[in-house]
Amino acid sequence: MKTRIIHILALAGLLGAAACQKGEIPNLNTPQVDAITRNPTKEELNNLVTGAESGMRFTLNTYYDAISIIGREIYRFSSAEPRFTSELLGGGASTLDNNTFYITNPWAARYRVVRQTNILLEAATNSSFITDAQRKGFLGFAKTIKAYQLLLNLNMTDMNGIRVNVADFQNPGPFEDKAAALDSIARILDEGKADLGGAEVIFSLSDGFAGFKDAAGLLKFNRALAARVAVYRQQWAQALTALNESFFDLNGNFSTGIYHRFSTGSGDLLNPCFIAQNQSGEVRVAHPSYAADITPGDDRIGKATLRSSSASQSGLSSNRDVWVYTSNTAAIPIIRNEELILIYAEAKIQTGAIPDAVVALNRIRTGHNLSVYAGGISPAALINEMLRQRRYSLFYEGHRWVDLRRYNMLNTLPVDRAEDDVWDRFPIPQNENV
Repeated sequence: MKTRIIHILALAGLLGAAACQKGEIPNLNTPQVDAITRNPTKEELNNLVTGAESGMRFTLNTYYDAISIIGREIYRFSSAEPRFTSELLGGGASTLDNNTFYITNPWAARYRVVRQTNILLEAATNSSFITDAQRKGFLGFAKTIKAYQLLLNLNMTDMNGIRVNVADFQNPGPFEDKAAALDSIARILDEGKADLGGAEVIFSLSDGFAGFKDAAGLLKFNRALAARVAVYRQQWAQALTALNESFFDLNGNFSTGIYHRFSTGSGDLLNPCFIAQNQSGEVRVAHPSYAADITPGDDRIGKATLRSSSASQSGLSSNRDVWVYTSNTAAIPIIRNEELILIYAEAKIQTGAIPDAVVALNRIRTGHNLSVYAGGISPAALINEMLRQRRYSLFYEGHRWVDLRRYNMLNTLPVDRAEDDVWDRFPIPQNENV
């Protein structure tokens, strides 16, 4: 990842302040920003792309920790931060706070990238230094990333909704409810797809986009995200259509996909979701149910490795570390083929194509050292099997809480202490003033 970037920092009152990095523009009202949007050079446009890609990585640990704690995938024990085991789990009389780090930080980070993509959209539209095909490349990338960032915030607030129209950061549009926001995100992705068709990509991306750096690859990435959004909207036929236009490969490598990359290079970021095994003080451990519920022989137990001694805090305990990201430079997936195979299985179940669904589920099972599926073939039984495979295949990748919520199954999550709660959404941040 290049370290000299143009990264737009503020969404005015929406987002709050952040420290400036090298190459970032600290004030959206400066002539420097005006010059970029008025008639930017190729280099300036490329820098905006780099800034958007880089910004997607900020506070990912807070996002994944928060939704994974509520979804009873993990515990986060911290000597400095008790809210991981109190508010996020509903301990005692605790409730979720609308003015604390676990919602305000990821919310702000995602909207900073949305602001960056809006600047890129305006800048690319106005540039006289690029061809129309090159312009479409910038526009298609910006819309794809914008939709993805909006989706992550909607994953958190769910029925409370999000702001979609924030092009004028000083006068943002109203909140859209969940259904309307998903419709808007799908529309933005469709617009990105249209732009990427026949586009020429002249900007550089990190190796997290390896194999997907040209227009055809970005189009497949766009359609993979569109398939995810389609199942969230219960648009099953649309999900299958989007999969056919993506990099979905039923017999392909599970890991093929698009990733956030990290490095030890000067000015770059380390993977914020990495914590070494057998740590004390700052610990991320698997919820005990992960190992208790797993089928013997399933190789995905390797995502939750045994500790030398159990970790405990606030009446909670686990003897397994989360071991999904196994170094401080490990990549974090944005979307990968294993998820797409599971989306295919889900859409096939929901459209009544049971044999196809079983084939896909068996592809996951046998790929993780399990025998073929031998359970019931009713839609309800297969949905349970699909959700089970998503639980283990996508562990600590930001899905389980969202999955159980969309199937109205949050009540099946374990409650570890008598007065704990399973929240169904985060509140809108206080500084939104709605």
